[in-house]
Amino acid sequence: MSAAPRSEKAERPASRFRRMLDRLSSSQEDLESEELQEDSHASGCTPISDCGDRQIVKVTGTLRTVTLRPRAGVPALEAELFDGSAALDVVWLGRRSIVGIEPGRKMIASGRIAMSHGRRVLFNPKYELRPLGQE
Repeated sequence: MSAAPRSEKAERPASRFRRMLDRLSSSQEDLESEELQEDSHASGCTPISDCGDRQIVKVTGTLRTVTLRPRAGVPALEAELFDGSAALDVVWLGRRSIVGIEPGRKMIASGRIAMSHGRRVLFNPKYELRPLGQE
């Protein structure tokens, strides 16, 4: 009986050491993706990679890009939201800009997913910008 706990104790430091080595050998992008996925899970949001067409979702992540791209002659502000698992396009129709919507900003968005040209899109979502101090 006493042999089993010793082997468990011996494995525990080895696994901590292994995790530390893995973390040190990971790229900055991998570490950021892992952190974003943990934040998504802690926020109770759906990972973007799990979002399906026509599903109502609540997602969180970091805005990678923000561009003004007219759609059918109507201004449309488009942003790419990345949560570490995948990316989706967030589109506000009829808007040229929104204060606070800028690359690097974290946000929570909710709405119905649509698929457009093989990419996930949220049109005119409800959104909440994360406070700058929490980034």
